Amino acid sequence: MNDASHAAAPLTGPLSEEELRLMDTYWRAANYLAAGMIYLRANPLLREPLKPEHLKNRLLGHWGSSPGQNFMLVHLDRLIRQRDLNVLFVSGPGHGAPASLACSWLEGRYSEVYPDRSLNEAGMQRLFQKFSFPGGIGSHCTPETPGSIHEGGELGYSLSHAYGAAFDNPDLIVATAVGDGEAETGPLAASWHSNKFLNPVSDGAVLPILHLNGYKIANPTILARIPHEELEALFIGYGYKPYFVEGDDPPRMHQQMAATLDACIDEIRAIQQRAREGGSGGRPRWPMIVLRSPKGWTGPKTVDGHKVEGSWRAHQVPVADPATNRQSLRAVEEWLRGYRPEELFDADGAPVEALRALAPRGDRRISANPHANGGLLRRDLDLPPFRDYAVPVRAPASSYVSPTAVLGGFLRDVMRRNMTNFRVFGPDETASNKLTALYEATGKTWLAQTLPQDEDGGYLAPDGRVMEILSEHTLEGWFEGYVLTGRHGFFATYEAFVHVIDSMFNQHAKWLEKSKTELDWRAPVPSINLLITSLVWRQDHNGFTHQDPGFLDVVANKSPEVVRIYLPPDANCLLSVADHCLRTRDYVNVIVADKQPHLQYLDMESATIHCTKGIGIWEWASTDQGAEPDVVMACAGDIATMEALAATKLLKEKFPELKIRFVNVVDLYRLVSDTEHPHGLSDRDFDSLFTRDKPVIFNFHSYSSLVHKLTYRRANHDNMHVHGYQERGNINTPFELAMINEVDRFHLAIDVIDRVPKLHVVGAHVKEWLRDRIIEHMAYAHEEGIDKPEIRDWVW
Repeated sequence: MNDASHAAAPLTGPLSEEELRLMDTYWRAANYLAAGMIYLRANPLLREPLKPEHLKNRLLGHWGSSPGQNFMLVHLDRLIRQRDLNVLFVSGPGHGAPASLACSWLEGRYSEVYPDRSLNEAGMQRLFQKFSFPGGIGSHCTPETPGSIHEGGELGYSLSHAYGAAFDNPDLIVATAVGDGEAETGPLAASWHSNKFLNPVSDGAVLPILHLNGYKIANPTILARIPHEELEALFIGYGYKPYFVEGDDPPRMHQQMAATLDACIDEIRAIQQRAREGGSGGRPRWPMIVLRSPKGWTGPKTVDGHKVEGSWRAHQVPVADPATNRQSLRAVEEWLRGYRPEELFDADGAPVEALRALAPRGDRRISANPHANGGLLRRDLDLPPFRDYAVPVRAPASSYVSPTAVLGGFLRDVMRRNMTNFRVFGPDETASNKLTALYEATGKTWLAQTLPQDEDGGYLAPDGRVMEILSEHTLEGWFEGYVLTGRHGFFATYEAFVHVIDSMFNQHAKWLEKSKTELDWRAPVPSINLLITSLVWRQDHNGFTHQDPGFLDVVANKSPEVVRIYLPPDANCLLSVADHCLRTRDYVNVIVADKQPHLQYLDMESATIHCTKGIGIWEWASTDQGAEPDVVMACAGDIATMEALAATKLLKEKFPELKIRFVNVVDLYRLVSDTEHPHGLSDRDFDSLFTRDKPVIFNFHSYSSLVHKLTYRRANHDNMHVHGYQERGNINTPFELAMINEVDRFHLAIDVIDRVPKLHVVGAHVKEWLRDRIIEHMAYAHEEGIDKPEIRDWVW
């Protein structure tokens, strides 16, 4: 099977003649259904001659990878039946849904979830009508597809999702169809290294099946056009044992695939048995399969004199114009009748009994595997009382602590209590992000080679539960696969580079929205929790490249049903927010908190109340008690909060009669109206906080446009003046960076003087003094390379 020769293999193998016949029949049925979804809206069993009115008005769908994936699924079903395997299938090729939908319908699971698509002629017709049709289902393995945890709309994540599903699932085998077009993406290329993180003692197995059908939309694929020796060496270099199944003759291919899968499952079980009986024993060389079959296999060989099967023309709709071209109509009919549907389906349109007997039973059906509906398997985390980790606050804004270092102690004990269903993910930055307390509970997952010096602070361990690889794509894919199969996690990464997973976040948020709002049968799954640290305002040496808080804008574009953004101002607030996020379901929770020491404002009781409200007045910092404020000083974010407080204190000293209301925002979506967001404030509550006719100076962590976007429908939006990051920066001290972006205390105070009418005249001298201070502090930073002590050590 590792022979590169294309000579026909002998027709021998583990399948009896009857097994071969039945499996090929099942494969024909799945292929017929996959093709029927693309073309037919009526006459689903071809019980009358095919006519143009039987065809869909728009032919949408992708045929090319369907036969190869059906081939995989038929053979996996054989092993499930024979060995009682627990198998999850991940479909990586783009637009790969026809195969999964066809096999789900044949297994009977699709009809259980969607009774109108029953196992009969009428149900088959509805299945065909719904596919790639308005109000129907997509051509990817969307959340509506039973058995799927992977949408496939964006290529590159199938393998990382598969490994995420396998972690801490010791009995699960995740068979993964990797499209050869998908294999050209960066995220997929990095995810081959996931085998260095899979522990055969406590994890399941991933069986990658690289589907070399040779073409993308209009071009050949790279891996299909390199020599066999080079391809084999590539996967040996990745640490796999590659098996090759190659050809186009169905009987011989069935025997090859059956023998190869038998060998792969035997190897997987042997690896696991050795490891589980004798300890880890080092990193195994896991098997993988390269399946080389024609694109559009079993479809039309040629159309209008052009090669179709085995070329890029098979990628989407092989015959494009059957409704208007008699020759094309005849070609489609001959193609579909070639599967002999009269042998596959009974008088009612159900699969014949011999085919129904080939499908696994109950939850062993791939489309019914409970891991693909992970909320069914979810166990709530056993969380320690977060208040036990509180930072003492004797007076507001009088002491400095690293918030994430405090959080690390909490996460350490979360880990200790949940050693089989909780993991922490991060790109080589756990220590940098001050979460090193985690290593008191567990090491970093590592099954590759180790050196003696790794014992000195390396924290590497085969059974470690901190997942570090310098690929945010792979980490996010692992995390998504982990939570979609019912487990919990936490991902910490630098703010500037969380953008690497922008599109992955988009895809997962869309998955959650569909699942949460439209599919009652999908059980809620644990949330994705993203801790964004190493923030824009503290990039003293990294400079301009590391100054980008724009991920919040990406998040805010998604449905408010599935995303939340939190900006806890201190460590106690961070503890409260983290505890809340770990308890939520069906969200992407984004937490913004710096790793550097910051002022602490609220004791634990006050912090818990404040975070529960999500937004509130800080009485101790306000001067408007019992009176109408002249100005509202609002803020969200740690540096933004400190500078807003410093501006408030400065203004109190310069203008003792000025009435200032100080408002801090933790939950950014509180700014949105409750008519737009389930967690938004009512207009009445918003007006009571911010007033209707007084200026609001809002100091914000990120780009100011986001606050305007969230509040533009508010009655007093015109009075809201937001200070935020302005895309100005270099190698700056923290305060210098704040000043050049005008989020510092001096610029805030100037803005108050300009916005409060009674200060326009009396504040002129103070404004001059403030401008002088800006020049002075800029000069000091450039001369000394550090901010003045009065800034570095500022307290309330």
